[in-house]
Order: sequence, then C-alpha cells, then structure tokens
Amino acid sequence: MQLTNSKSETPDQKHYAVIVAGGSGTRMQSALPKQFLLLCGKPVLMHTIEAFYNSKSSPQIILVLHASYHDLWKQLCNNHHFTIQHTLIAGGETRFHSVKNAVDLILDNNVLIAVHDAVRPLVSGAIIDEAYQCAAENGTAVTAVKSRDSIRKLNGNTSTSLNRDEIYLVQTPQTFQSALLKEAYNQPYNPNFTDDASVVEYAGTPITLIEGNYSNIKITFPEDIIVAEALINKKSHQL
Repeated sequence: MQLTNSKSETPDQKHYAVIVAGGSGTRMQSALPKQFLLLCGKPVLMHTIEAFYNSKSSPQIILVLHASYHDLWKQLCNNHHFTIQHTLIAGGETRFHSVKNAVDLILDNNVLIAVHDAVRPLVSGAIIDEAYQCAAENGTAVTAVKSRDSIRKLNGNTSTSLNRDEIYLVQTPQTFQSALLKEAYNQPYNPNFTDDASVVEYAGTPITLIEGNYSNIKITFPEDIIVAEALINKKSHQL
C-alpha cells in the first residue's frame, strides 16, 4: 500500500456512489437500524447521501438496503421531504453480496465507483472528490487515517508493540475504476473480505491510500450520535 495525495483534475468520467446500508441496530441498543436514527433532526442516511450529492463530483447514487426496510425508507423520505434522486436496490446476505448487487447494476464502462458506509454521514465533499481523482489516476483510492493510539498485537498470552506510524485505520469512501472493481467482485465470496479494498487487493490490485479525516466517524454506538451532532453543530457555527 502507498499513501498519496492527488492534485490533478479528475478526467471526464462518470461517477457512481454505492451507499451500503446493511446494519441492524444491535450495538446501538436500538430496534431501528442505525442508518435510520435521527441525527440533527433527520436520519443518518440522509446526511450521507447529501454529502455525495453536494460534492463537486456529483455522482449517481445507488442505495443498497435490505428489502425489508425499503418501505420504511420511502416513508422517511416522504416525511422529511427528501428528494435527492437515487436508485434503491436490495442488499445481499453479506456486505460483499450487497456491494456486488450494486456493481453488477452499473453497466457503463470506464467509470469511477465509490463505495461508502451509510453510517459515515460526516464525510466531506473534499475527501469524496479527492478519492475520485486518485482512483482515476491510480485505479484505487482508499480513505484512511493514521492511528492516534499506541498499538499492540496479541500473540497467545503475550503482546508486542507495533509502530503506530505504520498503522492506518481504514474508512470509506473506497473508490475504484469500474473495471477493477467489477473483476474483483466476480470472485467467489471469501469470509476474509472485510471491505472493498480487501476484495480488490485479493484480486491482485495494489491499494492506494489517501488521507482521510478523523471527523469521518462511523455511527456504531449510542454515544456516536452525540459526537456526530457536536461535530455538525461546530461546523455550522464556523460557516
């Protein structure tokens, strides 16, 4: 892997964004999946879609959602007057299968596809655009941040210290040239696939890292909603 900062303009390629919303509500201690929980008055998922819609790249958006929640999502869109155009499709058995459903739907060749967690609503437009630019140049662009904490690896009953300067925490978006992503998702499912980068890397393509942002948090636990609201309010006060 390598860390890069792309500076050139994105070539004239069509952009897609696959928003993956497959979470249950278990770790949130909620019966409602976390992507539907309210964040500053509207569902988390709406913030996420807006981030891509408002980016300069302005991608076509595909939302992958478990079929049992399609009616709920449509009702929420109606209740919140949410009108951003997007394609709604059913998810699969695992995240791998959900992303594959979306990738298989994209018939255009030579396009750029970003895959993003529905529950990362604070991703910035600048990072979205940078990811598309980097993927256009390098084939892949995976957002990551350096670990701020000391890292230890457990080996049986003992542990060893790792150099945290060499440790990156992977985020999304993870963005790819469509040919690479389609080829990768033609592989059989492997339980070692933890994200799109691991799928593409397993297919033989090197992964390029781009610098993410520590504010691009994943809504996983109840306290994450509080942190996200504080970050949104802080940003609005700075505008």
